[in-house]
Amino acid sequence: MKFFKEFRKEEVLVLCYRIFLAFVFYQIARLLFWFFNKDLIKVDSVSDYLNLAFHGIAFDLTAILYVNVLFIFLSLIPIVINTKSGYQKFLFWLYFVTNGIAYAMNFGDFIYYKFSQTRLTSAAFQVAKHETNILKVFTASTQEHPFVVLWFVVLMTVWVFLYKRFKIEYRKPVKLIPYFVLSILTLCISAVLIVGGIRGDFKHSTRPINLVDANRFVKTPLQGNIVLNSTFSFFRTLGTNNFREVQFVDQKFIDDNIYPYKTYEREVQGKPNVVIFIVESFGREYSGAFNKDKNIKDYVSYTPFIDSLANESLIFPNTFANGRQSIHGMSSILAGIPSLTDAFTSSPYSNQKIQSIVSVCNDMGYDTSFYHGAPNGSMGFLGFGNILGYKHYYGKNEYNNDKDFDGMWAIWDEPFLQYFAKNVGKTQPFMATVFTASSHHPFKIPEKYIGKFKKGKVEMHEPMEYTDYSIKKYFETAKKQPWFKNTIFVFTGDHPNQIYYPEYEKAMNRFAVPLIFYSPNPVYNLKGVNNELAQQIDIYPTLADLIGYNKKVRSWGRSLLSEKKYPYLIVNSDGTSEQFIIGNYIYRFDGKNITGIYDKNDLGFENNLNDKLKTPETEKGKQIAKAWYQDYMNRVINRKLN
Repeated sequence: MKFFKEFRKEEVLVLCYRIFLAFVFYQIARLLFWFFNKDLIKVDSVSDYLNLAFHGIAFDLTAILYVNVLFIFLSLIPIVINTKSGYQKFLFWLYFVTNGIAYAMNFGDFIYYKFSQTRLTSAAFQVAKHETNILKVFTASTQEHPFVVLWFVVLMTVWVFLYKRFKIEYRKPVKLIPYFVLSILTLCISAVLIVGGIRGDFKHSTRPINLVDANRFVKTPLQGNIVLNSTFSFFRTLGTNNFREVQFVDQKFIDDNIYPYKTYEREVQGKPNVVIFIVESFGREYSGAFNKDKNIKDYVSYTPFIDSLANESLIFPNTFANGRQSIHGMSSILAGIPSLTDAFTSSPYSNQKIQSIVSVCNDMGYDTSFYHGAPNGSMGFLGFGNILGYKHYYGKNEYNNDKDFDGMWAIWDEPFLQYFAKNVGKTQPFMATVFTASSHHPFKIPEKYIGKFKKGKVEMHEPMEYTDYSIKKYFETAKKQPWFKNTIFVFTGDHPNQIYYPEYEKAMNRFAVPLIFYSPNPVYNLKGVNNELAQQIDIYPTLADLIGYNKKVRSWGRSLLSEKKYPYLIVNSDGTSEQFIIGNYIYRFDGKNITGIYDKNDLGFENNLNDKLKTPETEKGKQIAKAWYQDYMNRVINRKLN
């Protein structure tokens, strides 16, 4: 038994203790994540929370092993000097630098989950690479949320203290052969355990656990964000490509039920101008015109001008976004391409020829332009705008007056929309898109307007009212322009933002945006309220129909104004599963199987009927959801979006 005296028992036990500490602090971060977002993620009882936290251990294990694999290897590798104080100090710094960075990801989500509605993923890189103000955003966030920073500092301090409670005493191996043999065996066993821990189990028949697996243990899909941790979701999505061709149905079923191409036969005298307003973070919750029948207690609107405009417009109070970020809104609204678990715009397939309202207008002789007051290239709009074929791009560079810069993101909305109103329309007919910017974190308004607008219940309300005021001032100028009377205006949001009313805490309502069609020209008959379900990808075919484009329209959306009625198929993704509203039900789909069926009025996903309901409608609904997904993947991957 002398052979085993060289087994490094103390080092192994201390290593286990150090890894165990990571589990403890990840559970604390999980609790804090829920505490900061408890209004958005409902948990019925302590036992329910403990159940979620227990299942989160598997995801914590994977995250902790990703971060600590080098630390574990260097702790166990037999190099004789392992127990020397200098080497242990090196391990200390390796442990806390890597774990500190990974742990901080979770604290970022305490704040940004409210905006993103999903855990941190590698898609953050796609957003960050287009921005030059990341340090400013980070600084502003820490100033606004000092308690999050304080929690991080306190917990890291406690973590360091507990780490130092058990130190490894210096010990020089006496017999090197047993020392090396036992160390190598320990390393091999550890390697096997690490592989199994990162995968989630040791079965060859199952894939490694992924974000979608968190939903196996929840009562509602939103609770999956408690089971997950931000480190896991970030690492699991690095280098991922969820674009895969699938085969669920034959092409005839797709043609008969998905209608990937549509034609409209409207005859139009003359060509109307088109102005598309994509209003930053414009959730349906903020606008009174879209909440008249929602029976929301003590409701307050923050868009008085939009509300007045809605009375003279055609509005759709049941409209949903097809993505979660600004760039997703651009592809959905202009090209009819929603973003699923992975965003189309950050995929390897985005750089292809795409039929869109831009290409349609170009074909019909329109002058096309895109306006966004941020530094040129911000959000990826310039690059994607070039793919769509805009003839002109106007950003902060073209505006060329930094006195009106908000210091963080873009030119303030009021002056930039004045620039937009006066600069557009020099060539007619024209199609112009403007993407506003001020209704955005860090939720500031120009100093001269402080006190003019309602502070509201959340930070978002005041800048939303400022943007509404800016749109009002835009119309005062636009009405004086010669192109105004023959113009169709569209208003929608790219995605919602902060939530106050419980109605909009519901999972599907996290995608609730307004939709307005307005024209001072009565010939287009854009008046009234239409309570049909609608979505962003309907905007492009609706406009193609309105301007008299009679060729084939490649779109999964439909014209909301045509006498030729196609059934609605609403689609979006919460970042882990795709969601479809088809007929009377909502279907959740993980890329292979339908995991949930809900009544279409069950917007909070509270009663999963998947195991309780089997009717001809739901069976066909499952097939239609899979068929749509199959057609989407086929067209994106094989570059058939034209």
